[in-house]
Amino acid sequence: MTNPYVPLLVLMGIAAVLALGGVGASALIGPKRYNRAKLEAYECGIQPTPHAVGGGRFPIKYYLVAMTFIVFDIEVVFLYPWAVSFADLAVFGLVAMLGFLVLITVPFVYEWRRGGFEWD
Repeated sequence: MTNPYVPLLVLMGIAAVLALGGVGASALIGPKRYNRAKLEAYECGIQPTPHAVGGGRFPIKYYLVAMTFIVFDIEVVFLYPWAVSFADLAVFGLVAMLGFLVLITVPFVYEWRRGGFEWD
């Protein structure tokens, strides 16, 4: 009897060979025409300007909106399978999902109360 992981390891090996082979082939075969314009930093055709002191800071609201988006994505990922197997889970599934929704709602309310959704 063979090991059930052998096909997986073979597939991973083939994927690694193809990935490394593609990178190696492009380094060997690809054109090497460097000029001054290609070696400069690309900034959408606009001449680069000096950055603000400290590298320029983004407002924290960008990060709060991004984290809210991630939280709701995770919520959907967990709610969809629960909705599909709702009949099999019975009361335990309902209680578990209500607990999960409460845990998701607490940081949402906290962010709302702190003004994270208000744009000036």
